[in-house]
Amino acid sequence: MSLRYYVYISDSKVDMLLPQVDPAFAGKRSTELGINLKVVTGKRKVESDADRIARLERVVRHIDDFCDVGTIDEPGQYFRGRLAMRWREAAGGVTYFAGATEDTVVGLGGSSHHIIGGAPEKDRTFAPSMLPGLMPAMRAMLDDEAPESVLELAYMANRQLRGDEQELEFIAKRLRHGPSPYPEMDRGRAVNVVVGSPLFVALAE
Repeated sequence: MSLRYYVYISDSKVDMLLPQVDPAFAGKRSTELGINLKVVTGKRKVESDADRIARLERVVRHIDDFCDVGTIDEPGQYFRGRLAMRWREAAGGVTYFAGATEDTVVGLGGSSHHIIGGAPEKDRTFAPSMLPGLMPAMRAMLDDEAPESVLELAYMANRQLRGDEQELEFIAKRLRHGPSPYPEMDRGRAVNVVVGSPLFVALAE
């Protein structure tokens, strides 16, 4: 059995999707939560981590089996992939992952609260996994005057983001997909840009 070293799990998406995927699974967790409140902290933490991954995997199995899942270069409602990416925490408690295949620039963004071992989430007007919360953080990462559209932001963030790359695997909800807004930089190639909100990101090395 292959093991995943998760770096990011979007508990908020799992909490939203799991009752739609498997109400019995969601109900079981609610019952166990009430019982586990009396368990010592250390044991509860171990059980909580195991439950977190089990719940994620149940949602991912459903998405793979029944939803429109595409690739990075041909994204569906969801898309999954494995890619060398740079990532960093941006403004507003957003973690942003950037990378590119030969044909597609990829940008993934979500709350830094969902990084494994991350700090508690602060109150926000917009969730970082949605475009109104994600775009200000993307603008703040850019050195130059930031463009307005999310495809432009993702394209430029991929060019300007610095740091070591890591081989990552992920599945994400597609937020935007379209042709490159800067064809003059693409040397005549038909490049696309896809922006998504990840359910999980894991090390693929």
